[in-house]
Amino acid sequence: GSEITAASTINAAEVGKIRRDPFAILPFCGYNMGDYFQHWINIGKNAKDQDKLPKIFYVNWFRKDENNADLPGGFMWPGYGDNSRVLAWIFDRCDGKDNYVDTPIGFMPKEGAINTDGLADYYKKTLPEITKVDKEGWLKEVKDIRENHYPKFGKHLPKELTACLDDLEARLSK
Repeated sequence: GSEITAASTINAAEVGKIRRDPFAILPFCGYNMGDYFQHWINIGKNAKDQDKLPKIFYVNWFRKDENNADLPGGFMWPGYGDNSRVLAWIFDRCDGKDNYVDTPIGFMPKEGAINTDGLADYYKKTLPEITKVDKEGWLKEVKDIRENHYPKFGKHLPKELTACLDDLEARLSK
């Protein structure tokens, strides 16, 4: 989560600018974010029951395809109540259901794993693109994280984050 991008909010200097804002708390955190990350890494490492740690899922509800005139506002996913379709997949994953494919960036829904009953056809057509892994795009993200995000934390950057980024880059390069 330390590398997630989001549009900055009213609480940041430039509203709407896309930036890496871990957990959307940069304007509020009272100490070095590298130390903050290490704190959470340590909590995970020291947990008595690793199976009870929360599962983490990334979603991008706001991905756009400006070239597709059929999509309202260019959004590739309808959002709102339809997000429950993705949440149902997540809950099934947490319950151990075999509804995923393993990819270089983690588990993604198998074809047909997200309930599309009643979903507008143009959103059904975007699902393959939404769940596709763009290796070239991800490698650009890795490069940006390495060159522009991680240096901000200097000696406070946890080695575990660098190791995870190295592992991700290796998986994407296969």
